[in-house]
Amino acid sequence: MLTLERLRADHADALLAFERENRAYFARTVPDRGDDYFTPAGFAERHRALLAEQHARVCHFHVLLEDEALVGRVNLMDAADGSAELGYRIGERASGRGVATAAVAQMCRLAAAEYGLTSLTARTTLDNPASMKVLTRNGFTRVENTTVGGRPGIRYVREHLTAAPGTP
Repeated sequence: MLTLERLRADHADALLAFERENRAYFARTVPDRGDDYFTPAGFAERHRALLAEQHARVCHFHVLLEDEALVGRVNLMDAADGSAELGYRIGERASGRGVATAAVAQMCRLAAAEYGLTSLTARTTLDNPASMKVLTRNGFTRVENTTVGGRPGIRYVREHLTAAPGTP
């Protein structure tokens, strides 16, 4: 069973382990976070900053658990005026099983029900067809070319979010 949990301070150790385990996997399709991010001090500093942003309700960060194991993260960044940017990372062990599609669907419902959002945007690199499929399966529409960490990408939008269960 997949569960989204709002990011907490006690997620730090499991989240750092997840990021380290999947660093090379993620770097294939998304810009790397840099060596400092993966050090205990660098990660702790970044984790505290994320929690502060969340406390200010600027962003809403979540870990994705499957049977209590951390398998991904799904985040809403820069929430304002009923919209936010969706970002997600699903670990290699959970890839190819529909986990990302289900997690994004769950986040779309949560964005509407818990955070009062009516639309989401998302970006992915051109060399990440799996992410493009996840977004289109969840009702996102391609709107323009963009860059993601300096790499060519595509920007998507999903409007008219609903909190109704079973609705992507």
